[in-house]
Amino acid sequence: MLAQTPRLIPYERHQSYRCLFPHTEQGVIYLNHAAVSPLSTRVLRAQIGHLQNRSSGNIETYWDDVKQIEETRRCVQQLINAESIDRIALAGNTSDALNIIASGLDWNPGDRVLLNDLEFPSNIYPYYHLKSQGVEIDFIHSLDGRVTPEAIYASLRPRTRILAISAVQFLSGYRAELAVLGEVCRSRGILLIVDAMQAVGGVTVDVQAMKIDGMAAGAAKWQMGPQGIGFLYLTEELQARIHQKYLGWQSVENPWDFFHFDQALAPTARRFEGGTLNIPGMWGMHAALSTILEVGPQIIESHVLALTGALLDEFREAEGIKVYSPEALGERSGIFTIVPPDGVDPTAAFEELSRRKLFLSLRGGKLRYSPHFYNSMDEIRTAASMTKEVFKTLAAR
Repeated sequence: MLAQTPRLIPYERHQSYRCLFPHTEQGVIYLNHAAVSPLSTRVLRAQIGHLQNRSSGNIETYWDDVKQIEETRRCVQQLINAESIDRIALAGNTSDALNIIASGLDWNPGDRVLLNDLEFPSNIYPYYHLKSQGVEIDFIHSLDGRVTPEAIYASLRPRTRILAISAVQFLSGYRAELAVLGEVCRSRGILLIVDAMQAVGGVTVDVQAMKIDGMAAGAAKWQMGPQGIGFLYLTEELQARIHQKYLGWQSVENPWDFFHFDQALAPTARRFEGGTLNIPGMWGMHAALSTILEVGPQIIESHVLALTGALLDEFREAEGIKVYSPEALGERSGIFTIVPPDGVDPTAAFEELSRRKLFLSLRGGKLRYSPHFYNSMDEIRTAASMTKEVFKTLAAR
């Protein structure tokens, strides 16, 4: 987590990355990375190159793809500081990855999972499904978009097996104190399982320092990759406790020994990949993660927090506007959400802003802004000014 005042990426370096996103030259201000990120020209080039090779080049690209899969795992490993690439499995999405954990553990009636009422459904349903096995689900009721360690401590029970929480909450942008929670969970024998979809690529996550047992994230948001590809991280200890519900030809120790059906499972997290991955998506994911690593995760975090800090300054004192996101630096992320003034229809405001080519999200009557590292401070100021102007116009009708 950032330990100093957030700073923007220096101008010339920032411009060199900004040009990777052509929409910035089309009058578009895109502040919706918590929904889906635009694909950079590097990602586009990687995917098109692969598809062209499959169409009119080598066609059978399997061994090139295998090498790229390993490099993609390495990118993930570096980005989250996993112990090794052996701890990383590529997955289709966050839901699939979390289901591997939830469905693979041994459960007894009366075991408990601790959730909270801010979670995106991807981090709810894999555990809700366990109710059929007699697992009890406990819910923390959040306060002002926050799920504090104190609220979590008070909700832990003797039979709590898992604390499942998002690194960053999708609506409020609240950033969980994962290092604190990791210490508590590890000391009590509770698994800390993290949905990092709204964090990895935008703010730093260190699975070893935070004592995270399992983590999942799709690539399409802050990682700035394609849809239909992501990753699962597991400690070696957690992997050993999971009984897989499905296997594929890639799950075993030597997939190319086709007629040896009694093989052991692969000793690494590769065992969870089963069969053929989303290879075009993987090529794009590799290009996206390589760019994030090139810029630097800490540098990206600092830039993003500087931008959301500017949004906070713009809206904190604005008449009638309520800031829904946390204001403390340690609790902030790349997501900043406001409640429009009374009398302003949020849907009408969202539609008018979209018409003006300012793209953000409408969630539960709130407007959610989520800038990334290539966004500029000028865009933030323009977005804030435009929003206030639209609110004023709608309130006067």
